[in-house]
Amino acid sequence: MEKGKSYIELNTWKESRVLVKIVYELIADFPKEELYGISSQIKRSAISVPSNIAEGVGRNTPKDSIRFFYISRGSLYELETQLYLSYDLKFISETDLKSTLGQITIVNKLLAGFINHYKKKL
Repeated sequence: MEKGKSYIELNTWKESRVLVKIVYELIADFPKEELYGISSQIKRSAISVPSNIAEGVGRNTPKDSIRFFYISRGSLYELETQLYLSYDLKFISETDLKSTLGQITIVNKLLAGFINHYKKKL
Protein backbone atom coordinates (compact mmCIF):
# COMPACT_ATOMS: atom_id res chain seq x y z
CA MET A 1 0.00 0.00 0.00
CA GLU A 2 1.29 3.44 -0.85
CA LYS A 3 2.36 5.77 1.93
CA GLY A 4 -0.37 8.16 2.98
CA LYS A 5 -3.17 5.90 1.75
CA SER A 6 -5.77 4.80 4.23
CA TYR A 7 -7.30 1.35 4.60
CA ILE A 8 -10.67 2.89 3.67
CA GLU A 9 -9.36 3.28 0.12
CA LEU A 10 -8.66 -0.46 -0.23
CA ASN A 11 -10.96 -2.54 -2.43
CA THR A 12 -10.42 -5.46 -0.05
CA TRP A 13 -11.84 -3.46 2.83
CA LYS A 14 -14.66 -1.95 0.74
CA GLU A 15 -15.79 -5.34 -0.57
CA SER A 16 -15.69 -6.79 2.94
CA ARG A 17 -18.05 -4.00 4.03
CA VAL A 18 -20.40 -5.01 1.21
CA LEU A 19 -20.24 -8.54 2.59
CA VAL A 20 -21.22 -7.34 6.07
CA LYS A 21 -24.23 -5.51 4.63
CA ILE A 22 -25.32 -8.59 2.67
CA VAL A 23 -24.99 -10.76 5.77
CA TYR A 24 -27.02 -8.41 7.96
CA GLU A 25 -29.80 -8.28 5.37
CA LEU A 26 -29.69 -12.05 5.03
CA ILE A 27 -30.01 -12.86 8.73
CA ALA A 28 -32.79 -10.34 9.36
CA ASP A 29 -35.29 -13.11 8.63
CA PHE A 30 -33.66 -15.76 10.82
CA PRO A 31 -35.85 -17.26 13.54
CA LYS A 32 -35.86 -15.07 16.65
CA GLU A 33 -34.66 -17.97 18.80
CA GLU A 34 -31.41 -17.84 16.80
CA LEU A 35 -30.73 -14.25 17.84
CA TYR A 36 -28.01 -15.38 20.25
CA GLY A 37 -27.13 -18.51 18.30
CA ILE A 38 -25.96 -18.83 14.74
CA SER A 39 -27.08 -15.35 13.67
CA SER A 40 -24.91 -13.76 16.36
CA GLN A 41 -21.96 -15.92 15.32
CA ILE A 42 -22.50 -14.99 11.66
CA LYS A 43 -22.49 -11.28 12.52
CA ARG A 44 -19.28 -11.59 14.51
CA SER A 45 -17.54 -13.48 11.71
CA ALA A 46 -18.63 -10.99 9.06
CA ILE A 47 -17.63 -7.95 11.14
CA SER A 48 -14.26 -9.51 11.89
CA VAL A 49 -13.25 -9.43 8.22
CA PRO A 50 -13.06 -5.65 7.59
CA SER A 51 -12.05 -5.02 11.21
CA ASN A 52 -8.95 -7.20 10.95
CA ILE A 53 -8.06 -5.77 7.55
CA ALA A 54 -8.11 -2.30 9.11
CA GLU A 55 -6.12 -3.42 12.13
CA GLY A 56 -3.57 -5.17 9.93
CA VAL A 57 -3.00 -2.06 7.86
CA GLY A 58 -2.42 -0.12 11.06
CA ARG A 59 0.39 -2.39 12.23
CA ASN A 60 4.04 -1.36 12.12
CA THR A 61 5.56 -4.38 10.38
CA PRO A 62 4.49 -6.50 7.41
CA LYS A 63 4.71 -9.60 9.62
CA ASP A 64 2.24 -8.09 12.10
CA SER A 65 -0.01 -6.94 9.27
CA ILE A 66 -0.09 -10.37 7.63
CA ARG A 67 -1.13 -11.99 10.91
CA PHE A 68 -4.27 -9.85 11.00
CA PHE A 69 -4.99 -10.49 7.32
CA TYR A 70 -4.85 -14.23 8.05
CA ILE A 71 -7.28 -13.74 10.93
CA SER A 72 -9.55 -11.94 8.48
CA ARG A 73 -9.32 -14.87 6.06
CA GLY A 74 -10.08 -17.30 8.87
CA SER A 75 -13.20 -15.30 9.64
CA LEU A 76 -14.22 -15.61 5.99
CA TYR A 77 -13.96 -19.41 6.21
CA GLU A 78 -15.88 -19.39 9.47
CA LEU A 79 -18.60 -17.26 7.89
CA GLU A 80 -18.76 -19.55 4.87
CA THR A 81 -19.26 -22.57 7.14
CA GLN A 82 -21.99 -20.81 9.13
CA LEU A 83 -23.81 -19.94 5.91
CA TYR A 84 -23.73 -23.57 4.79
CA LEU A 85 -25.11 -24.56 8.20
CA SER A 86 -27.83 -21.92 7.86
CA TYR A 87 -28.74 -23.38 4.49
CA ASP A 88 -28.79 -26.91 5.95
CA LEU A 89 -31.15 -25.63 8.66
CA LYS A 90 -33.31 -23.99 5.97
CA PHE A 91 -32.75 -20.49 7.35
CA ILE A 92 -31.54 -19.29 3.95
CA SER A 93 -32.31 -20.28 0.37
CA GLU A 94 -29.85 -21.80 -2.06
CA THR A 95 -29.99 -18.58 -4.09
CA ASP A 96 -29.05 -16.49 -1.04
CA LEU A 97 -26.31 -18.95 -0.14
CA LYS A 98 -24.76 -18.85 -3.61
CA SER A 99 -25.01 -15.08 -3.83
CA THR A 100 -23.34 -14.54 -0.47
CA LEU A 101 -20.68 -17.15 -1.21
CA GLY A 102 -19.96 -15.20 -4.40
CA GLN A 103 -19.19 -12.09 -2.33
CA ILE A 104 -17.05 -14.16 0.02
CA THR A 105 -15.08 -15.37 -3.00
CA ILE A 106 -14.51 -11.79 -4.15
CA VAL A 107 -13.24 -10.74 -0.72
CA ASN A 108 -11.11 -13.87 -0.39
CA LYS A 109 -9.38 -13.27 -3.74
CA LEU A 110 -8.71 -9.62 -2.90
CA LEU A 111 -7.42 -10.59 0.52
CA ALA A 112 -5.11 -13.25 -0.95
CA GLY A 113 -3.63 -10.64 -3.26
CA PHE A 114 -3.23 -8.27 -0.35
CA ILE A 115 -1.47 -10.93 1.73
CA ASN A 116 0.89 -11.66 -1.17
CA HIS A 117 1.61 -7.94 -1.52
CA TYR A 118 2.62 -7.75 2.14
CA LYS A 119 4.65 -10.97 1.95
CA LYS A 120 6.86 -9.30 -0.66
CA LYS A 121 7.72 -6.67 1.97
CA LEU A 122 9.16 -9.29 4.33
